[in-house]
Amino acid sequence: MDVELRHLRSFAAVARHRSFSRAAEELLITQPALSRTIAQLEGKLSVRLLDRSSRHVELTDTGAEFLLHVERVLATLDQALAVVSHRVTLRLGFGWLLPDPWAQQAVSRFEESTGASVELTRIDDPLQALRRRAIDIALVRGDVDAPRGARVTPLYEETRVAVCSERCDLARLGHLDWADVQYWPLVVNTVTGTTGPWSWPIDERPAQIIETANYDEWLETVAANRGIGIVPEVAQRRTQHPALRFLPLTNAPTSPVSLVHFPDAQRTLIRRFLEAALPTALPG
Repeated sequence: MDVELRHLRSFAAVARHRSFSRAAEELLITQPALSRTIAQLEGKLSVRLLDRSSRHVELTDTGAEFLLHVERVLATLDQALAVVSHRVTLRLGFGWLLPDPWAQQAVSRFEESTGASVELTRIDDPLQALRRRAIDIALVRGDVDAPRGARVTPLYEETRVAVCSERCDLARLGHLDWADVQYWPLVVNTVTGTTGPWSWPIDERPAQIIETANYDEWLETVAANRGIGIVPEVAQRRTQHPALRFLPLTNAPTSPVSLVHFPDAQRTLIRRFLEAALPTALPG
């Protein structure tokens, strides 16, 4: 008969709600599409399962008997899927400091709704790890140079702050304007940093750039008073370092946060993770 799972879930939803409109809302499809699916099921079975009118939907005697078996089948299938889902893992790669509370909320929502788990992988270059398929989805800050064929999902924008050594003259000024960064040596994380010489027009760029290759090197170079840094505000809340001072950075553009993935990798899991991530995509 070639009856598909979508036919059974659609029928069970309509029978449960006694309404095509409410069932369509639950299934996240249009009402006409749901009506076609039910019509296909009745056509394949050559029986009438539902009595429809403009005001209500009722089960036929055959439909009521069929529903008992459908609910049993769906319950057994859901139990089987739950067993498997606990062994399924989505690998989320990030370069430094997962944003909060976004990360905690998104991971919690995903794991609760799917039964799968999220494996958090801190790696210097998440995009390179994504290219190698060492991770399934990458959290990236700043402008994204995504691999060919990858999809980028913007989350939100982070506020920038300045950071310097406690021995730096800037620490006594108490704040820094975006236009004045050019007068200070700037420490840059060339791999996953959100701010670098590329962030200004050529004639407004800092004259001295000190390059580092990851967040830890960047942090210790600023602490050693080799230059100042520009970083998303999350670093101020999450970084404990006695030699550093964080300062307001006025007139600075915000820094984007995005998720990057390949559409052919872990399709269902990534779709569910994006569903969990986007409602929580709020500045931390």
